[in-house]
Amino acid sequence: MGGAPSGTAGYDAALERRQALMGKSGPRALVKNWRVARIACFACLGGVLYGYNQGMFSGILVMPSFGKHTNGYIDNPTNKGWLTSILELGAWFGAVMSGATAEIFSRKYGILIATAFFIIGVIVQAVSITGGYKPILAGRFITGIGVGSLSTIVPLYNSECAPPEVRGALVGLQQLAITFGIMISFWINYGCNYIGGTTLETQSDAAWLVPICLQVAPALLLFIGMIWMPFSPRWLLHHGREDEARQVLSHLRHLPETHELVELEFLEIKAQSLFEKRSIAERFPHLQAQTAWNTTKLQFVAILALFQTKAMFKRVIVATITMVAQQWSGINAILYYAPSIFDQLGLSSTTTSLLATGVVGIVMFIATIPAVLWIDRVGRKPVLTIGALGMSLSHFIIAVILAKNIDHFETQQASGWAAVVMVWLFVIHFGYSWGPCAWILIAEIWPLSTRPYGVSLGASSNWMNNFIVGQVTPDMLANITYGTYILFGIFTFLGACFIWFFVPETKRLSLEEMDIIFGSEGTAQADFERMDEINREIGLFDLLNTGRLAARHSHDSEKKHPIEQDV
Repeated sequence: MGGAPSGTAGYDAALERRQALMGKSGPRALVKNWRVARIACFACLGGVLYGYNQGMFSGILVMPSFGKHTNGYIDNPTNKGWLTSILELGAWFGAVMSGATAEIFSRKYGILIATAFFIIGVIVQAVSITGGYKPILAGRFITGIGVGSLSTIVPLYNSECAPPEVRGALVGLQQLAITFGIMISFWINYGCNYIGGTTLETQSDAAWLVPICLQVAPALLLFIGMIWMPFSPRWLLHHGREDEARQVLSHLRHLPETHELVELEFLEIKAQSLFEKRSIAERFPHLQAQTAWNTTKLQFVAILALFQTKAMFKRVIVATITMVAQQWSGINAILYYAPSIFDQLGLSSTTTSLLATGVVGIVMFIATIPAVLWIDRVGRKPVLTIGALGMSLSHFIIAVILAKNIDHFETQQASGWAAVVMVWLFVIHFGYSWGPCAWILIAEIWPLSTRPYGVSLGASSNWMNNFIVGQVTPDMLANITYGTYILFGIFTFLGACFIWFFVPETKRLSLEEMDIIFGSEGTAQADFERMDEINREIGLFDLLNTGRLAARHSHDSEKKHPIEQDV
């Protein structure tokens, strides 16, 4: 018999054995793991709510009846930016708090709490029919808390329920859901724009009120349906509910509890959980009891700890800078202000600009589908790099067209439509790359105990930059015009360089094995010894040795009986 693996060798052995058992990634793996895919699809209703909210408000801003209802408040670019971006400010707050929420109440109940905030916010916006723009500001902030929490907890829930071979695809479903929400919101806006007519004198308040109120339906569906969804097996095990964790893991993998793959994954999760608990007990003994108050205090301690070692700080850099690059690519400037942007590019009719905006939703949704199906085969780095280069080039071309024709689109309609096409091309590049891959990356790089806080940190970076972009874009479009696209293009190109030169590839790796690719420099020798002790204690090494012997025996049998193998 071979000796027990140790240190990173133990991780390598576990990874090698699991990959031999789990098979290939891609569409076939999604069919094989249909139970997980079905649960993830339902959880991604949260992404639909987020996407719908993004796209819906861009169309409402250009509706004559809404401008009249706000008494000219949105005529000022700064006010328009504030009314739009206050949702992102609420989302930042929700994302920051979601780490503690997901750890104390579970990922499942965290989604329920976030959905409740969303519904309350929509109700507050709906009563704005008698209160002007102030209830819309308040309602969008409350809705934002729900949206920010959902944007963090849903990918976390999906990544912890998914096996490694489809984890990227299932987490990518979040972005597909977002783009689906954006797409339907654009076309609902296009249809509702005709309620009562399209002019200031005739258009009804229902034109903008109906799109706002429609959000309640999928939110209620998510809230009610989530009650019957399973808990994350990783959260269950981390909180001492091992029997439930094994049952859920067996159900999600559609395999018996005694199957080697289930047992291997269960023991890996348990090893990482025990490792984190014992590390916390050693470093912060006053916080080792898993009470709600200790967990809340531990959130700040854990976030601080992310900055204290080289390996963890590298994760911080990857998560935060990736989200900075995603937002300063200009994607939400396009989504929040697409009708206004198309108006600047020569599509002066509100109806025509809403129609062009509807095409944005369609091409983004279609472009996201390949990423969901094949991201676990192609990998994160090449997709993010190619997508960023494509987006950057699109921005620079738009800037050149706008600089040459900004006052002449009435006579240079072909140039205007060329710029519109480049906007659509930009959205396509974002749809297959930075849309899904950025969220996949920040959901999968963290150890178990710091994962909620690490994801919250990355998501908070996303939302704070989202807020800033939403706030400044109207003023940028009004004051520096084509310089807006040059700025976004430069940021996007720098994002491509960052991904290519500084971010490691993470495809098909276990959530518990990310420490390897981020380097062992930040992990003390005592940590390796502690993990070895835990692996021996729970029987992971014994299982690996047994599995390798079984695999060797199977391989030897195939050599001895080649005819039987062919049959």
